[in-house]
Amino acid sequence: MSIIVPVYNAARFIDETISYVQKQTCAEWELLLVDDCSTDQSREIIEQKIQEDMRIRLIVQIENGGAAKARNRGIQEACGQYICFLDADDIWMPDKLKVELEYIKKVHAGFVFMGYEFADISGAGLGKVVHVPERITYQQALKNTTIFTSTVMIDRNIISDEDICMPYIASEDTATWWRILKKYGAGYGIDKNLVRYRRSADTLSSNKLTAVRRIWNLYRRQEHLSVIKSAYYMCFWAFRAVLRRI
Repeated sequence: MSIIVPVYNAARFIDETISYVQKQTCAEWELLLVDDCSTDQSREIIEQKIQEDMRIRLIVQIENGGAAKARNRGIQEACGQYICFLDADDIWMPDKLKVELEYIKKVHAGFVFMGYEFADISGAGLGKVVHVPERITYQQALKNTTIFTSTVMIDRNIISDEDICMPYIASEDTATWWRILKKYGAGYGIDKNLVRYRRSADTLSSNKLTAVRRIWNLYRRQEHLSVIKSAYYMCFWAFRAVLRRI
C-alpha cells in the first residue's frame, strides 16, 4: 500500500500523523510525504522520521501547487498496488489499513471508503460519526458527498492512475470520486469508524458559503449538469451536509 500525504506547513501535526501510520496493524506500506514548499519545520521533522523508518519517503515539490498537485505527484511516485490518501492533520485508528485491505480483496472492488468521526483540534473525537452506505453509485454520490479523502483505498489494478489523479479545481477530491464512480460503476463503503477528521473552528469546511459555491461549480462546470438538475442535487447535498454536523 502507498499512503500519500500532502504536506504544507503541517509541523504541528505531522510527527503525530506519521506515528498513526506506523502504528497500523498492517505493516506492508510505504508512506509518501509530499512537501508542498512548507515554510515551517515540516521537512526537518519528516527527515528525522526517515532516519528511523525506511518505509517513509519525502518528496519535495519545486513550487507550491496545492493538495491536488501534491497528491498527483505522490501517485506518480507510488510503488504499491493500493493507493490511500491521508491528510496531514487527520487520524487513523490502528486497524484502518487492515480492515480496508481485507474488505477490498473480499468484494473485489477498485474503490472503497469508510465512516469517520469529527474531532477537535487536539484529535479528541466529538461523537459525531458519519455513517456510510455499503454501496454508492455516481448518481447517489451526487446527492451525498459522504466520501472522505482520508478514508479512501483504491486498487490500481482495477482503476487507472489517470482516473485517480485529481483535477486542479476546488473540491478536487469530490470531483475525482465522481469520475471514478461514473466510469467504474460503484464504490463500496465500510461502516466502521476508524478515521477521525480533525477540524478547527476556523476551518469548518469552514466557510459554508464557499462550500456551497464549490459544490455548485462541480455540478455546473465539472459535471455539466443543467441548473435544474444542479439545484435538485444541491438540495440533497445541503440536507446531508447539515445532518453530518448535528
